[in-house]
Amino acid sequence: MKQPIKPSILTKDGINYLVPFVLVTSCFALWGFANDITNPMVKAFSKIFRMSATDGALVQVAFYGGYFVMAFPAALFIRRYSYKAGVMLGLALYAIGAFLFFPAKMTGDYYPFLLAYFILTCGLSFLETSCNPYILSMGTEETATRRLNLAQSFNPIGSLLGMYVAMRFIQARLSEASTTERAMMDTHTFEAVKQSDLATLITPYLFIGLLILVMLALIGCVSMPQGSDRSECGGRDLRLGPTIRRLVHLPRYREGVVAQFFYVGAQIMCWTFIIQYGTRLFMRQGMEEKAAEMLSQQYNIAAMVIFCASRFVCTFALRYLNAARLLTILAIAGGVLTLGVVGLDNIYGLYCLVGVSACMSLMFPTIYGIALRGLGDDAKLGAAGLIMAILGGSLLPPLQAAIIDLKEIGGFPAVNLSFVLPFACFAVIVWYGVRNRKA
Repeated sequence: MKQPIKPSILTKDGINYLVPFVLVTSCFALWGFANDITNPMVKAFSKIFRMSATDGALVQVAFYGGYFVMAFPAALFIRRYSYKAGVMLGLALYAIGAFLFFPAKMTGDYYPFLLAYFILTCGLSFLETSCNPYILSMGTEETATRRLNLAQSFNPIGSLLGMYVAMRFIQARLSEASTTERAMMDTHTFEAVKQSDLATLITPYLFIGLLILVMLALIGCVSMPQGSDRSECGGRDLRLGPTIRRLVHLPRYREGVVAQFFYVGAQIMCWTFIIQYGTRLFMRQGMEEKAAEMLSQQYNIAAMVIFCASRFVCTFALRYLNAARLLTILAIAGGVLTLGVVGLDNIYGLYCLVGVSACMSLMFPTIYGIALRGLGDDAKLGAAGLIMAILGGSLLPPLQAAIIDLKEIGGFPAVNLSFVLPFACFAVIVWYGVRNRKA
């Protein structure tokens, strides 16, 4: 007797979601590119505008603040229209934000760049609020977390490209003048150097804006299941109050939002300030500042390669391991490595910081999947809450930057001690994993 064929993880009710899955998954790479071309810009803007690390970290405030502000409106928009409409509007805002880098450069001021980042990430908020639950819906609930991890595996591919572009087409082409030399320049010389550097910085953003327009046209022309919330709910009106109350009173979801907040904060801190950590280490060995920054960015890229490889490995491991248990194990390992970053003031501390990425690879989609499991119609607004938790990437990095600006604390390097913050974040994730290990 023949064994029944198991349905694909991309099949539901006889519908094959392969083409929508491929198109939507490409959006994961696009926002990965935006995320990781931006992290090195904290250091770049600090140099270009002669600012402190704390002022440079406002890039992350604007970037991840857009996620927070637009997540809930995005969920309502998707509810009213469709996932496809949400993806298209997200891509449109992404492109507008990228193109706004040109007028920002013309002003020669820092704050128009923050506005451009904010609008760009309003688009990313629409994309993530649309794409993550859409991927979850493209098959059975039993395979939802595996499916989302598979889609998220393509996010670090875009991230790697973003890091490479930041290193080769921005950092390598900025003026050779060090931070100290810029501080000593007269106004005329400084303005000339600044305009040259800003012209270098905006070019990749203009190119990605053009690519986004092509992607927008492609998705607009291809027939995709609409997947609107309204149609899935049988045409029922959305009742915000009762939905929000149900979500808030569900511990697995409520605590998932908290865990996601601290995870994103840990991720952005580890990836943003690896350059500061490495630059200090290599300059102490006699290396010039720009060379030290470039070498540190190579370690940042190595961290993303490890993150990408680990994501595929962990996605496979989820076939055999409980997601919450694996989450707990990786969070414990991430905490231990972070302690190594704090305590080892040498190359091994940098190795630990690179190794943290292997532990983080699974966390975002797994927390997302655990928190939304079994929510049914409420998952649409629940997804918005989890995207709003990306605010952790806006609030926590400036705190770490403020610590780094202290230079030394009790005779110990402040940049090392600042990684106590990511350690605390991993402790929260361990708590969430333990709480849900039997789910």
